[in-house]
Amino acid sequence: MTQATARHILVDSEAKCEQLKAEIEGGKDFAEVAKQHSSCPSGRNGGDLGSFGPGQMVPEFDKVVFSGDLNTVHGPVKTQFGYHLLEITSRS
Repeated sequence: MTQATARHILVDSEAKCEQLKAEIEGGKDFAEVAKQHSSCPSGRNGGDLGSFGPGQMVPEFDKVVFSGDLNTVHGPVKTQFGYHLLEITSRS
């Protein structure tokens, strides 16, 4: 079965998500931005979500994680929890 590892940043607005994405694309470290801004408990670990397979995360995540480019910041991705930036770190 396909497995992926990813990390994410969760915030409460699309505007904040866009701002953080611009900061990361401008050279800021994804993990540091996650530690400072993510409202998800995974933020303490740089946004690391560990390894998971299809169907283990919300559908909006699956769509990005199992089809998007690796090591690219994707988002904003809206879910019932808020707005996310996603970075797929591996997929096999």
